[in-house]
Amino acid sequence: MAKRFTAAQYADGILAGNRVVLSQTITLAESTLASDQALTQQVLDQVLPHAGKSVRVGITGVPGVGKSTFIEALGLFLVNEQHKHLAVLAVDPTSQRSGGSILGDKTRMNQLAAHPAAYIRPSPAGRSLGGVTRSTREAMLLCEAAGYDVIFVETVGVGQSETAVHGMVDFFLLLMLAGAGDELQGIKKGIMEMADAVTITKADGGNELAARRARREYQNALHLFPATESGWQPVVTTSSAVSGVGVPEVWDVVQQYMQQTQASGYFQRRRQAQNLHWLHEAIRHGLEERFYARPDVQAQLAAIRQQVISGQKSAFGAAGELLGL
Repeated sequence: MAKRFTAAQYADGILAGNRVVLSQTITLAESTLASDQALTQQVLDQVLPHAGKSVRVGITGVPGVGKSTFIEALGLFLVNEQHKHLAVLAVDPTSQRSGGSILGDKTRMNQLAAHPAAYIRPSPAGRSLGGVTRSTREAMLLCEAAGYDVIFVETVGVGQSETAVHGMVDFFLLLMLAGAGDELQGIKKGIMEMADAVTITKADGGNELAARRARREYQNALHLFPATESGWQPVVTTSSAVSGVGVPEVWDVVQQYMQQTQASGYFQRRRQAQNLHWLHEAIRHGLEERFYARPDVQAQLAAIRQQVISGQKSAFGAAGELLGL
């Protein structure tokens, strides 16, 4: 069991770039124990002035699109060619038995995981819809304080809850496949509307023509969407993580977006709105925890649940009864 430090010791270790202490603090943030949560907040209070200076990029895509392979290729470009310090927060699906991560991103990003300028943190998604854990935002702030100037947040896959990761990053990148026969399927519209850029992956091995065709179709589709609040026109590119072709261009798009939104003031307004959003999320979560911890709720919850199951009470009526206790 790791030695437990004081909040000041954890904070000093993080600010010194100690990866072991950083990992231990993120583990604290992921804990559901009240004492661990309290200690995490003390550490965050001390390191927060040193956070917020990174470029935060959310990366999502359907299973099989090659997210981990692409992230490793882009990550190696950043640490080797751009001399960046990169943290990858890869949220894995969670085992329903053990609660642990299933995929283990470190095993799928061998080169990047071994690089001294990169830090990969796979963590179980838990019960979070879409795989963005409550502690992901805290982990992001801790990584920033530790000196990582680019943060990738990789999600489990595309789904309705990708709005959660969209609400904590500066730039949202959607990875898509060509030749799947569903390039313009309506089910993806909500995800595409959130995307600041789309890259068609696996544009290699004879798939280049299909990738270029998909790129044109997606670009045309994006032009039909309403103008974004940021004033940014989403970009579609093609890339190959195997050959490296098109990977640097994705980072060029991120840089262009950052320059445009910082110059217009949108970047800072969005960061402020995100902070308020997470304040409200923390309040909601805290109220929910306190509600279920109340002895009177615990005493009646099982019976009321059974009444809802049997149809004796409506869900809304039962909730109102519990909330009125």
